[in-house]
Amino acid sequence: MDRILIRNGRVIDPSQAIDRVTNLLLAEGRIAAYDVPPEAAAEVVVDASGKIVAPGLIDMHVHLREPGFEEDETIASGTAAALAGGFTSVACMPNTDPPVDTQAAVEFIHGQAQRADNCNVYAIACVSKNREGKELAEIGQLVKAGAVAFSDDGAPIGDTELMRRAFEYCLMFDKPLLNHAEIRELTQSGVMHEGLISMILGLPGIPAAAEDVMVSRDIALAEATGGRLHICHVSTSNSVDALRRAKSRGVRVTAEATPHHFTLTDECLRSFDSNFKINPPLRGQEHVDALITGLADGTIDVIASDHAPHAKEKKMRELDQAPFGCVGLETTLGLVIRRLIEPGHLDWPAALAKMTINPARILGIPKGTLKIGADADVTIIDPAARWKVDPAQFRSKSCNTPFAGMELTGRAEMVIVGGRIKYRRS
Repeated sequence: MDRILIRNGRVIDPSQAIDRVTNLLLAEGRIAAYDVPPEAAAEVVVDASGKIVAPGLIDMHVHLREPGFEEDETIASGTAAALAGGFTSVACMPNTDPPVDTQAAVEFIHGQAQRADNCNVYAIACVSKNREGKELAEIGQLVKAGAVAFSDDGAPIGDTELMRRAFEYCLMFDKPLLNHAEIRELTQSGVMHEGLISMILGLPGIPAAAEDVMVSRDIALAEATGGRLHICHVSTSNSVDALRRAKSRGVRVTAEATPHHFTLTDECLRSFDSNFKINPPLRGQEHVDALITGLADGTIDVIASDHAPHAKEKKMRELDQAPFGCVGLETTLGLVIRRLIEPGHLDWPAALAKMTINPARILGIPKGTLKIGADADVTIIDPAARWKVDPAQFRSKSCNTPFAGMELTGRAEMVIVGGRIKYRRS
C-alpha cells in the first residue's frame, strides 16, 4: 500500500481540535504522522495548498435501494456517488425489498459493498420484522451480523409499547434507535407542508404537529428507558425546541438535519416539481431558521443527506403519485458551505464535526478522526471550487435533485479510503 504524503493542507480534525496548516503522512492504510518534512519519502505526494484536509466525511442516513429497487440505485452506484460527494463512509437504511431484518440481509449489504470497493458501508437494520411495526426483529442476531443501528425508516413505529421495548433491547447492545418522526394518522394523503402555500395550491398538507408529537413521544420513551434515540431529518421548530430541552435534562438523544431542509422552503412547491416532494416536507422559513439555529448551537448534532434516489419515470408522475425523496450525496458538502459556512452560521471545524466525528460516535464506528493510528480515511476539499449542479454528471443512478442548476462553492478534490485514493476530481 502506497505511502501518501499530503503537503501544505489546512488540516481540520474536530475530534482532536486541530486546525492548522501541516504535512500529513499516510502509511499502511493508517494515519502515520503529522508535521512530516516535505521531502519525506512517499510513493504519492499530494499538494494540498489552499485545500482543507479533513477526516473522511460520514453520511449516516443514505438509501442505497439494493436489494429490490436496483432501478433507483445500487450499492455500487450509491457508493460511487458517495465518493464524488466526499464521503468515505455511509450508513444505509433498511427499507429495501426484502427489508434488512435478518443476518443474511446485513451480510448481503456488506458483501455487495466489498465487491463495489468504493467507500465503507455500514448497515442499519430494521427495528421490527418486515418493517411492519408489529413484532421486534432479532436485534441481538442483527448486531452480531454487524448492524450499527436500528430503524424502520419511512415506516414510523406507531406502537408505543413496541417502541419502548425496542429502546430496552437496543440499550442492551448500546445501539441507537433511529425513528422517522411522523404520526401517520395526521398525514394521510399529504404531499407538502400544511400551511398557507398548501392552501393556495389546493394540495393536501402534512402538518408540523405530525412530527412534533412523535418527537415528544420518543424523547419521553428514551428518557424513561435510558435508551439512545436519534431523530432523523428534523424539520420543525418545535422539534428543535423539544430536542434542546431534552438535552438540557440529560436525555440520550441526538438529531440530524438535511441540506434540503435547511436550504429550501415550501414555496418551492409552487412549481409542482416532484423533486421538491420530500418527507418530512419542505416547510416554512421559520422552520428553516430554527434548524439553522439548532445546528449553530449544537442542538442538532449531525448533517446527513437522506439520499433517496428514485428512477426518473417514478418522479415524472403526478405530484400526488410521485414518491417522496431526493438524491443528496453529491450536493451535501456544497450546500453546507453555501448555506452554513459562508453566511457564518458554522465555522469549518463545527461543520466538519457534524459530518465526521459526531455521526461516528453515534453509530459507534471507528471513523471520523485523523488521530495517529486511525484508518486513513481522508477527504481533501477545495473550498473555493465554483460549480453548478448538473444531474447529468451525477454518479448516482438517479437524478431527482431539487438543486439542479444551483451555483455552489466548494467540493471534494480527493477522497482516500483506507489509505487508497478512491476519487480524484477531474
